[in-house]
Amino acid sequence: MEGVLIKDQFGLLAILMIIPAIIFAINHYTAWGKRFFGIVPPLVFAYFIPTLLTFLGVIPSSSPLYSQIKTFVLPASLLLLTLSIDIKGILKLGKKAVIMFLTGTLGIVIGGPITLLIFKNALPPDIWKGMAALAGSWIGGGANFIAIGQSVGTPEAMLGVMVIVDVLAANILTGLLLFLAGRYEAIDKRLGADNSAIKELRDKVVLFQKKTNRVASMTDYFVLLALAFGCSYIAYLLGNALPNIGDIISHSTWKVIIITTIGVGFSFTRLKNYEGAGASKLGTVMLYLLIGVIGAGANLRAIAEYPALFAMGMTWLSIHLLLLFIVMKLIKAPLFFMAVGSQANVGGAASAPIVASAFHPALASVGVMLGIAGYVLGTYAALICAKLLLMVM
Repeated sequence: MEGVLIKDQFGLLAILMIIPAIIFAINHYTAWGKRFFGIVPPLVFAYFIPTLLTFLGVIPSSSPLYSQIKTFVLPASLLLLTLSIDIKGILKLGKKAVIMFLTGTLGIVIGGPITLLIFKNALPPDIWKGMAALAGSWIGGGANFIAIGQSVGTPEAMLGVMVIVDVLAANILTGLLLFLAGRYEAIDKRLGADNSAIKELRDKVVLFQKKTNRVASMTDYFVLLALAFGCSYIAYLLGNALPNIGDIISHSTWKVIIITTIGVGFSFTRLKNYEGAGASKLGTVMLYLLIGVIGAGANLRAIAEYPALFAMGMTWLSIHLLLLFIVMKLIKAPLFFMAVGSQANVGGAASAPIVASAFHPALASVGVMLGIAGYVLGTYAALICAKLLLMVM
């Protein structure tokens, strides 16, 4: 953290809150802001401004505060975002959502060996081991990254380098998806995609919000924050206490599954009515903290240190996206399914809700559900990818 202007935790927290506050204030209070953010979603700037600040040396790319936000604020946000989840509505999204999600997984599995075939002369001879671990991350998440790395015997030094590739390439993909989300209506219209099920789910959630809407009292805020952080702590304790199950479910996976299950369970009770007091709005504020943390972690300076590896990562994700676009066009799936299907693979349950909420905050819970599905598929699909990578070598 040497050479960084703002190092202390309070300063970093202030920066992470000030950035989205300024963006939303401009969007809400100025006419030009409404027009501008109608083209490029606020999420894009909330994501890339911390990246720019990291590049300029204003804030660090890693900090204990970032880890704490991921550990406690993320699950608190997931609980508030799933409190009013409409399970039936999500199930009605149909087979196209599943097809696009699985297409995203296939894109990672076959994209790895194709990319290795292109770049293998410019990469270390045992790079397939690092790419196998990366496949685990890009289908499931951090737990799968470590599990697959251990399974194929990836050296620790290579794992460290692959983490940089993972963060840089995946963050650029997230930024692209957020940008596309701001143009989803034009893209869907051009493709002739039927997004009626998505609109129906969105409108149903919005209608419920309006129906239960009320001026939140201080008691409401206390209850919501107690639920969010109380349940996050329960998920944290239980997640650490429960055993790892093979290479699929780790302590971190347990925490996400537990907090999501609690939120879904609450959605069948009267606690669901706290949506009217702003549960999802408060959850979205927390989500923006996480967006800032993820953005800050994308250290652009690392690109110059690993140009071939970065090119490899971007080519791999380009193949993943190309396959998604082809299938999206063939089955006339809406952009929402493509974007969330991609992020549910590459980003998992931590960032899939971010991309989903770029379409509408009411849709964040869809990203959570697909992200959890990625955890389950991650190890199996990544092991297939590892086998293909070895065959290319």
